[in-house]
Amino acid sequence: MIAKVLYRKSVQGVLKYVLGKEESTVLGFQNTYSDTNTDMKFFGRVLYHLGNRHDSEKRYAHISLNLPRGEHLNDREFFELSKSYMQHMGYGEQPYVVIRHHDTKHEHVHIVSSTIKEDCLQINLSNDILRSIATQKYLEKEFGLSPSPGTKQTMELPKYEMPEFRNRDINGVRFYMQDIVNNTLQKYKVRSFDELAGHLKSHHIEIKTTERNGRIGVSYGVAVKDGYKSRFINGYTVHPQLSGPKLQKAFERNQSSKLLPMVKKRLEKQLQTTYGLFRTINPEHLPDILKSYQNLICKVDYDEEEKAMDFTIYDKSGYVLKAEEIASTIGIHKNPELFNTGYTQMYTESNQLKLELQKCIKEAYIETYRNSRRKIIFSEHIYSMPIKPIVTEMTKSERFLFLKKYLHTDNRELGKLIQEQFNIVKDKLYITESVKAERQLKGKAELIRQASEKRLFDAPRQRGILFELVRSLGTDYGRGMLRFSNSHRYQVKLNLGQIKLPKQIDFYASPFFIKENEKILDGLLNDKTEKEIRPSPTAIFLPLMFPNLYTAMAQGYRQRFERLCLKSYHKYAERKQVSFEKSPKDYIKFFNEKGFKFEKREGKLFIGSIYSKYPVSVSISQKTQTYLESSPDLNRVLGEQTKTLGNIETSGRDNLKSLWAGHLVETGQYRKAAYLFVLDGVRPNVPLRQLEHHMQNGLKESLVAVSQKQVSRKQARLLRKGVYALGNMLGSNSFVEEEMFNGFKDELTDYSKYKGKGMGHAW
Repeated sequence: MIAKVLYRKSVQGVLKYVLGKEESTVLGFQNTYSDTNTDMKFFGRVLYHLGNRHDSEKRYAHISLNLPRGEHLNDREFFELSKSYMQHMGYGEQPYVVIRHHDTKHEHVHIVSSTIKEDCLQINLSNDILRSIATQKYLEKEFGLSPSPGTKQTMELPKYEMPEFRNRDINGVRFYMQDIVNNTLQKYKVRSFDELAGHLKSHHIEIKTTERNGRIGVSYGVAVKDGYKSRFINGYTVHPQLSGPKLQKAFERNQSSKLLPMVKKRLEKQLQTTYGLFRTINPEHLPDILKSYQNLICKVDYDEEEKAMDFTIYDKSGYVLKAEEIASTIGIHKNPELFNTGYTQMYTESNQLKLELQKCIKEAYIETYRNSRRKIIFSEHIYSMPIKPIVTEMTKSERFLFLKKYLHTDNRELGKLIQEQFNIVKDKLYITESVKAERQLKGKAELIRQASEKRLFDAPRQRGILFELVRSLGTDYGRGMLRFSNSHRYQVKLNLGQIKLPKQIDFYASPFFIKENEKILDGLLNDKTEKEIRPSPTAIFLPLMFPNLYTAMAQGYRQRFERLCLKSYHKYAERKQVSFEKSPKDYIKFFNEKGFKFEKREGKLFIGSIYSKYPVSVSISQKTQTYLESSPDLNRVLGEQTKTLGNIETSGRDNLKSLWAGHLVETGQYRKAAYLFVLDGVRPNVPLRQLEHHMQNGLKESLVAVSQKQVSRKQARLLRKGVYALGNMLGSNSFVEEEMFNGFKDELTDYSKYKGKGMGHAW
């Protein structure tokens, strides 16, 4: 099922359209003086009077519910489906009519209502499209319908080979024009009527303009097969926003935008860079070259003799620009030596080619480092990697394949070109990364000093927690020197005295969590703003990754940390649940089922968490508060939170590990979540409706696979500690599954060799 929601300022045109079809059936009315005896004339007056109580541009709602071809609902079932949809969308108390049309191959109904309520306030329209999608998913299951497409639609306009209309179907013509012209204006930043006409031509729409007393009028017509042409319809009649004066203002706005000069300058630079890479270019190859090299969409313009005259760039900004508009020297005619030879050949001796090969080598270093699972730091990886694996990785990249396609040279010559650039890139990259590594290590040492001086931890535990702090930053300490845990090449002086090792060390943290932890601690110690810190949503899980560290943190620092993380996670969770959410009630319920609660203080709504060590809460945005307060049952829903949160507590899920399990599920990490569920008995804090979706999407198969997997006692012990799920969820994407059983113990993390000595005597 697909639901489409449109808003109108007036209702007469919509009612004429939905009633104008010969093959139509009024399925029923709702919330009028009589649901069975209401006539359309009276209903139209009701909507008209309601709409006039507000000056919104969105006074009336025109909704269509469309079934896939081949699926059927009888009139009673379709009416019940419509009522359920309106109830979930917040129109349950509004007057509306449901009319069924029979003029297409797919069954559909039209629903007309008003967004203005009896108290003269407007129904909250926030997130209406996303709530509509969530409602679709829910009703598809309720009524046994095929699911609507789940993938995002591309920016391409719909393809209409040749639209078909009956001679008298003027409303069908008008709505066709509305859709195409509106989509065109959304996709492109059109700057003139001529440009608009060019975009509409492929969709069989013609436009005419007239000028009178300084005002430009526009009309639209449709040309279809068999010589039929619709009469030209005035732009205002098609839609008030598509009239001549309205379009002229939009064109002038696009033409005078400050963005346009920047777009032209960027395109000129991209084109000049491309020209510098080639000795000659066949114009036929230009679209492929610009798409592969610059990710630009290009269309070459030909004359009647099929000779290339110019080209047009369709930029991602929405502007469509001819070469002469971008720069006077950039067109095909202005560069005859480049374009008139009839073949394409890269310029082997060009500086631009050398730069591109250097980029290929640098990207290969980065990719091989990612695939190595980062057992050493990047600078050491650069120093130790020979040319052969780098070249092997290079040959897989799109950039290199593009260069090879147009170089037209043998492998031996290509090898020479790469060899010439290899040492240049290696030396430069190694120096850059070495300087960066030294700077990072100094920053970590300074952070440890600040933590001690500024009392980051409670005084009784300040000394004993230093080992945890050092390790949480991805470093080791010994003999007065701080080093990276995975490298002894760099070291910085740091006087921490004697640090006692804990009795048992089972420590692993992914590079992501180490980086996030350092960012958070630096922000807390230096009083940085939330905007400066920019905590990740997963920062809320740092106390799970480094429990001793965050347990010992002083109350003031811990409370600020929890506020920052709560705010960041709240924004993330909003985005994750919005496609399942049908109403303000769902919004609150979903957060409750994840362990979060709302409270109202002095007229403002706050959100808190059951996972916080100290009672903290953050205010929600005004827009979200307005959305939640649009529910007449808000106070009742807030009162029911205790029951849901109590169930989480009594079931033993009031801990970050259960929230983490839910996070793994939400982000599609089903295999990793399955290990926690099956071998550690963790149950995720995730709304049931979302859990059902993920079970159907692959979680069920992962649970079965993991439950059937034979593991040794040692492997099971490691998994039960959650090391695999915690340590590698946000690590390397190329993580090999068998590695999860190695305990993450190697020469750099095996502390048993210290035999209980202080780290100060380790070296």
